[in-house]
Amino acid sequence: MFSMGFFEILGLGELYQNTIGILAFLLSWAPYWLPVLLFMIFEHEWMNFVRAQWRAKLKYIMLEVKLPREIHKSPLAMEIALNALYQTAQGPGWHKWWRGRVRDEFSLEMVSIGGQIHFFIRCLGSYKDLVETHLYAQYPDIEIFEVPDYTLYVDYRGKEGDWDVFAAEYKLSKPDAYPIKTYVDFGLDKEGIKEEFKIDPLTSVIEYLGSMRPGEQLWIQIILRAATKRYKKSDGTMGDWKDEGKDLIKNFVEKLTKQRGGTDPMGMPMFKMMMLTEVEKEIVTAVQRSVGKLGFDCGIRSMYVAKKGKMNYGNVKGMSGLFRAFSSLNLNSFELDGESYGFQSPWQDYKDLYLTYKRKKHFKAYKQRSWFYRPRKLQPFVLNLEEIATIFHFPGGVAQTPTFGRIPSRKSEPPVNLPI
Repeated sequence: MFSMGFFEILGLGELYQNTIGILAFLLSWAPYWLPVLLFMIFEHEWMNFVRAQWRAKLKYIMLEVKLPREIHKSPLAMEIALNALYQTAQGPGWHKWWRGRVRDEFSLEMVSIGGQIHFFIRCLGSYKDLVETHLYAQYPDIEIFEVPDYTLYVDYRGKEGDWDVFAAEYKLSKPDAYPIKTYVDFGLDKEGIKEEFKIDPLTSVIEYLGSMRPGEQLWIQIILRAATKRYKKSDGTMGDWKDEGKDLIKNFVEKLTKQRGGTDPMGMPMFKMMMLTEVEKEIVTAVQRSVGKLGFDCGIRSMYVAKKGKMNYGNVKGMSGLFRAFSSLNLNSFELDGESYGFQSPWQDYKDLYLTYKRKKHFKAYKQRSWFYRPRKLQPFVLNLEEIATIFHFPGGVAQTPTFGRIPSRKSEPPVNLPI
């Protein structure tokens, strides 16, 4: 055959024979593996179809939280309030496989529109009373309003439209069990600290949001749902991020024990906590504290939106370090997972066609709050309640941003002895 002769000329006759043999073997076993492959493809596409149908029927609302002029609560108050969002129910198995039911999702959002800062919580309409009750219980002076989705007022159409956008998505630099720096590490859990002595890492994010000018917007969303079992344990079973943390500490201790001489003259292990360095003690203590709290599967992204001709690329660069204040070299930190920068050379992307497509995809994903499922399915990471409350809480007087809108007067209840 010509093809065989061509391979022989190149000195690849044996490779040709081997390839033909492998193909013949696969075809002979096709009645066994092909149905399994087709079933796996069908199941994958079926789940995407029924989930899309289920999610299309869900009715989400946007709640805006207006803050009072003074808040004297630590982020612990937000941590307690966010307990209401830990919803694990998914219904019977047939609901998942036949109807496409998914666990309920929420989105915590901080938004700057022309420098005016807003706090939003996006949830299903059925959770409105629950969310309001938990927030009012911890912050009785706030006001909560149901408002339209702010993303509806921006229509990004690429080069033909009136807007330019830039998007960034984030991930953790280390395994989920390693925590980021939380409000506890900054001492915000202690009582009696004066406002001028508080160090709140969220203020850097608030200041960045407040730096937007007219025609500019910056959006930040934290999409979350109750954490699932995604970690494969050493025994082959599936576990959650807490199991990952326990295995991490176990492996850490076993490694240190082996490195440091093993046993004493009596044959007992010589490893003790006192033998740990300060950094090692910090890691073990932080992981132990982290796995003791409820965890959420999370996705975090930000989007810078500006009118044509008003995009400030200094603000674009600031998005990469948006959450740097919460980072720890010994523990965990946020890093970019995806962004919509262009290519370095013009010939790599003719007329920015791919860049425009990429930005449209990011914009659509932001509007639909898509992270766990299509149209943009990404790998989630786990943050516990303490970590989420650190990056999303209502700052006190330590945040002095001029454009940080607050309620001008404090609400008060009427006297209880008023005549009827």
